Amino acid sequence: MDTAYFASGCFWGTEYYLSKAPGVHTTTVGFMGGHVTAPTYQQVCTQTTGHLETVEVVFDPQLTSYEALIKLFFETHDFCQTDGQGPDIGPQYRSCIFYRNQEQKAMAERYILLLQEKEFSVATDLQPASTFWKAEDYHQQYYAHKGTLPYCHAYRKIF
Repeated sequence: MDTAYFASGCFWGTEYYLSKAPGVHTTTVGFMGGHVTAPTYQQVCTQTTGHLETVEVVFDPQLTSYEALIKLFFETHDFCQTDGQGPDIGPQYRSCIFYRNQEQKAMAERYILLLQEKEFSVATDLQPASTFWKAEDYHQQYYAHKGTLPYCHAYRKIF
């Protein structure tokens, strides 16, 4: 198994799409990138922790690739929007790929460059992965439990 970390707005919508990708074993929503240890959702919502709503994706590299997940990441959110995603505004909703190694970083840089060549203004940040803090249980698999579709994420073919 391998692991990837993506932030693209509300973690519920991000998880919804990534959890359905072939080869994905598990998804977990949480927080990454900030300076507060073991933050709560309420703390992150104050916009003072530095954390982004993030999805941890555990996948089988025999069944899917990190590249396929990056494509899906970019095709399911507005990577041009700064400081939020759709109606969700704030630094915790920024678009970011947290890379675990130089191969993941290089792949992310490749796709950002491809998007820029297509004349997109890419707001997605790249950061080294740090400690991932799991969000409270009621946030996990939110749309699967609620039985509805994401309100600020939608799929659009780009690649």
